[in-house]
Amino acid sequence: MTRILIADDHEVVRSGLRAILEAHAGWEIVAEAADGKEAIDKAIVTKPDIAIIDYSLPVMNGLEATRQIRARVPGAEVLVFTMHNSDVLIGELLAAGARAYLLKSDIKEHVIAAVESLAGHRSFFTGAVSEKLRNTFLASHQSTQDAALSPRERVIVQLIAEGNSNKEMSNLLSLSVKTIETHRAAAMRKLNVNSAAELVRYAIRNKLIEP
Repeated sequence: MTRILIADDHEVVRSGLRAILEAHAGWEIVAEAADGKEAIDKAIVTKPDIAIIDYSLPVMNGLEATRQIRARVPGAEVLVFTMHNSDVLIGELLAAGARAYLLKSDIKEHVIAAVESLAGHRSFFTGAVSEKLRNTFLASHQSTQDAALSPRERVIVQLIAEGNSNKEMSNLLSLSVKTIETHRAAAMRKLNVNSAAELVRYAIRNKLIEP
């Protein structure tokens, strides 16, 4: 039996995926989550073989959820789906441990094949993303991120934009308040902004949160 977790903040999306996946013999949906923190918590409890995660999750985005699930449930494979076709995002997700990447427009057509590949611990990509690109992205990921926000800084900016305090972010990410403040200051310096309001505008403009 292949055990699957689904994480998306829209119930209709989760229901649609559940219907597709449960129609496949030998597959079981063991948990559903509506945000990144819930996805991590449920993955730790249920230990799924595969986690299917929307990148644009509230509270904690799919990138951070992927990183933490891979760290805390090492046997779990992760498929991330998103509406954003971004080379940089693909690189970040692969570096975080995702083994499959689908655009939302492709998920109905390819999710069965993707889960079959992940169940055999094989990567799955469509379109321009291939195994060759996977290796290229992993090799070049660090250098392409030097002048941009780090994945952790991006999570901090998202959480700030969602209205979380330093203490709340400390609890969510299991980091000290001092570390949160360091990441926050680094993000503001890189973005050349001076207020939380400017961070919110950046987060909306770059689709870290929905307006």
